[in-house]
Amino acid sequence: MILYPAIDLKDGKAVRLLRGDMNKSTVFNDSPIDQALSFVDQQCQWLHLVDLNGAFEGKPVNADAVEGIIKRCNIPIQLGGGIRDIDTIEMWLSKGLKRVILGTVAVENPSLVRLAANKYPGKIAVGIDARNGRVATDGWAKDTDIWATELAKKYENDGVSAIIYTDIDRDGAMMGPNVSATAEMANAVSIPIIASGGVSSLNDLKALKECGAQLNGAISGRALYDQKFTVQEALEVLDA
Repeated sequence: MILYPAIDLKDGKAVRLLRGDMNKSTVFNDSPIDQALSFVDQQCQWLHLVDLNGAFEGKPVNADAVEGIIKRCNIPIQLGGGIRDIDTIEMWLSKGLKRVILGTVAVENPSLVRLAANKYPGKIAVGIDARNGRVATDGWAKDTDIWATELAKKYENDGVSAIIYTDIDRDGAMMGPNVSATAEMANAVSIPIIASGGVSSLNDLKALKECGAQLNGAISGRALYDQKFTVQEALEVLDA
């Protein structure tokens, strides 16, 4: 399994939100580039970036920080937040991003996801963010009546490279991930699943690894910032 250290960008800084609430943010680094380089120095294999302002506004907002990270870090990077059209997808891929994460449009404009996945094989992921099992969009501000696993199944044959599955109520709360829901999704589709939200300890990573489904990886933010474990310790668990 791959560890994806998370850098969430708000107003040009690296922050963490509690359960996706923009009013409950903690700044962990004024320089997202320094934060990214720190993770790279710790031998991580990927980085997971989120443009939080972009997710709410529907267009890239923290582009300068993202571009700076891409230029300085020589490992694969995936980005979600505010990517709602083919031009923005192409812009980010042309700047060296390895994978683009489409969230809101996966609900509102599935044909765009299919078009992009077909045009850029291996470079398009879908972000499915769920509250009580149902999908939320627009920076988690809007709830839908769509079940997360049903949405995942819709993209089964469309060439999507991964699904990032986030349980919103666990995100940033340090309560442990929703292991059963993540395993259920991973067993329902053949698309690689990346677990997100709630990882708070090495035991949580172990639980995801042993969840009864083959996961691609896990995203961790606050636990790394709070030094609950190091990148190296996490890799040892996930590679075991």
